[in-house]
Amino acid sequence: MTAGRQPRSPKNRWGSPFRLVLRLVVMGIGLGVVTGTSLKLLAPHLAQGASKAPSLDLAAARNSKGLDPGQFEARTELTAVSKRWGELAAAQKDLTASAFLLVLDDGRFAQLQPDLPLPAASSIKTPILLAGLEDLDNGILRWNEPLPLTKEVVGGGAGWMANKPVGTRFPFFEAATEMIRVSDNSATNLLIKRLGGKTTLNERFAAMGLPSTAVKNWLPDLEGTNTTSSRDLAKSIAMVDIGESLSPRARDLFREIMGSSRTNTLIPLGLLQGLGKDAADPDSELLSFGISVYNKTGDIGIAYADAALIQLPNGQRAVAAFMVKGPFNDPRSTDLIRAMAAEVSKTLVGRK
Repeated sequence: MTAGRQPRSPKNRWGSPFRLVLRLVVMGIGLGVVTGTSLKLLAPHLAQGASKAPSLDLAAARNSKGLDPGQFEARTELTAVSKRWGELAAAQKDLTASAFLLVLDDGRFAQLQPDLPLPAASSIKTPILLAGLEDLDNGILRWNEPLPLTKEVVGGGAGWMANKPVGTRFPFFEAATEMIRVSDNSATNLLIKRLGGKTTLNERFAAMGLPSTAVKNWLPDLEGTNTTSSRDLAKSIAMVDIGESLSPRARDLFREIMGSSRTNTLIPLGLLQGLGKDAADPDSELLSFGISVYNKTGDIGIAYADAALIQLPNGQRAVAAFMVKGPFNDPRSTDLIRAMAAEVSKTLVGRK
């Protein structure tokens, strides 16, 4: 009869695991010493190799993918459009018109007295918004910074802030938005004052390359002393979109605020009419063509203006601005702006 296996003693039962753990600890310490010594010896060689690695060009990497933002550079004139604009304006003897169009992606452009200074009306609010967002970008003001309403800045006409008691404080973001959304004149004056006043703001416009843009009076400026040009208006929008001014976050705020503008009866409606359509809500109808418009108008009766960033169906973007000065509340002024905008969509989009 074969003898059975002898039972393990307590010493045998616990001794082996203890020895195994001890061996693992010793091996771990040994590997750590060897690894640390190796890394110490290799460090100079690794550093030398790293110094020879090619540097990463962030700008090149950024531009190697996605859509080119384009630039504000007029290259090839759309002479048929420029000529047509001239004919439309010449047919209205007592109206003075200015117009400028630029496709940011390829430099195609059209023009009609683009550098002629004309009454800006509320269109000057676009470069004012640009200046305000530049200060936000640079930490000079805060998004929610309170701006106090004073007698000096209360402006009549468009908007609702003038109806609030003097001393009411509005955050910067609300004033900036209402300046564009409902063209609030008091909101605009709040920004003019916070940005340093008229003289300081005009110096900034000149530094931006907007030589015809100047604030001489608080809004509404019904006399039309505040001036700009169609090229200046187009450039103030283009500078943001091509990345020449503002960070990506501030650019998005600019576009969001511009997109809140309620008035779409000039450039948007004109573009739609050029496509053979008409609608009470031009913006919605334009979307069916793949067109989005971010615009700001101006209207003081003796002068009308509209300037916009136009997203085209092929993915390209254009900036356009139109200004007309004429008799008070003459409907031909707004008709002329729509007719000139129609020539843009006929040329850049065509009809379905």
